Formats: sequence, C-alpha cells, structure tokens
Amino acid sequence: MADVKIAVMGASGRMGRVLIRAVCEIKGAVLSGGTEQPGSPAVGADLGTLAGLEPLGVAVSSDASAVIAGADAILDFTAPAATVEFARTAAEQGVAHIIGTTGCSSEDEAAIAEAATRTAIVKAGNMSLGVNLLTALTAKVAAALDVDFDIEILEMHHRHKVDAPSGTALMLAEAAAKGRGVALGEKAVRVRDGHTGPRRAGDIGMQSLRGGSIVGDHSVIFAGNGERITLSHHAEDRSIFARGAVKAALWARDKEPGLYSMIDVLGL
Repeated sequence: MADVKIAVMGASGRMGRVLIRAVCEIKGAVLSGGTEQPGSPAVGADLGTLAGLEPLGVAVSSDASAVIAGADAILDFTAPAATVEFARTAAEQGVAHIIGTTGCSSEDEAAIAEAATRTAIVKAGNMSLGVNLLTALTAKVAAALDVDFDIEILEMHHRHKVDAPSGTALMLAEAAAKGRGVALGEKAVRVRDGHTGPRRAGDIGMQSLRGGSIVGDHSVIFAGNGERITLSHHAEDRSIFARGAVKAALWARDKEPGLYSMIDVLGL
C-alpha cells in the first residue's frame, strides 16, 4: 500500500516542527507539504531544515488550499479560526483532517462537525496513548463511584498556553460526566473565587495552572470521605502527541466521512 501523504498546517510553530519530525520517522507516512500564514518568515523554508532535519526538498507554503489538495491527510494543531477554514477546505477536497487544536467555541465545533459529514475528521484534546487510556479509566471510575466522591480535575501547562481549561482537561471532564450519566454543562465548575459557599454534590471541578515549560500534567481526583483516588498523566515530550496524530492520519486514510476521536483510532 502506498504511503499516506501528510501535510502539516502551522509548520513553523513548536508543535508544527515536532509533527514534521514525527511524519518523517513513522513508517507508512510521507511529508507532502506544510503551511504558514502569508508574510511569515518561514514561507519558502525547507520543511526538513525548519524541523532540524536534513533538507527534504519540500518548502513551507502560504497556499493552504494547494497544500491540502496535495495531501491524503493534514495535521492541524493551529488556532480555532484557522482550523475551521482548514476543515472546510479539507472537506471540499475529501482530505482527512486530524485536529489537535484546542479552545474551539461551540460555533467552531458545529462547523467542524458539518465538515465531518463530507470527510473523515479525527479530533481530540490530546492524542497520546496514555491520556486516552486515562480518559477511558476516568469514565469507568466515575461510573463506579457515587456522588459521595467529588471529582476535581487539575491541569498545568507551560506559560505560553493561551486557552484554559486545556482541551485534555475538558476531555477528561466529559469522560467523568459520561461515567456519571450527567451533562457536563450542568455540572462543570471552572472558576472558584471569593466566598463560594460549600461545594455542591455532583459538581465536576476544573483548575488550571500555568508556568515554566511544562508540556502537560493532568490529574483526575476522586475525593471521598476518608479516601482519595488520583489518576494522573505527565507529558514530558511533545512527540507523544505528534506520534498519535500521525497514527490517526494513517488510520483515517480509508475511513468514511465522520467525526472520530483517538478512542476510535486506538480501539479503546
């Protein structure tokens, strides 16, 4: 079977460079292109050189439509507005779209879901194997414990992260709500400040910390009377997300249009 042609959107960013290296390292994948915004100093640069590799003979382009048309799948860890546009273009071209972008609004999510009626989209707040196992475990533990166990989710990321809670924290909160059989929107508590009164039974709390160069730490705490269960994942290298994204691209090659998750990719 021919290699899957994969393009990296936002190729010059921290995650973009890691994605380039992952595509080049994983068997069955070949780098077909990469994009940056018009006017970026990275436009025209060799993608290999950009990622600290030997030159690949493939340059960064500002023409996203052309790059998408030349790919079987695109990897997208950019920003919500860009992701929505890439989703529309990928759907028009029938190109699989792997989305690791976080901070999407409900309107963004609706646009992505519409695009998924025309092409395969894999969207996840986190694409590492460990975090997706943590997500599955969170749902199971939440289902096994009653509301006498309070659920709190704690996440910490590097100082440059612009959205909070993290996409992973929201993914874990959704899993906890699913396990409990409740709607997250009715139970989520994202901010506590001032005289808040006692904690409401059944709430699912999320707290965000920012600082330093932390790639990503997440803990789900089930706090009962006299005992506490903590499920944790600590990311030490962005390559774990990149490898998961490439795995998703290889998996999505022949899939029917639809909105998939890493749980689908990993068979969890």
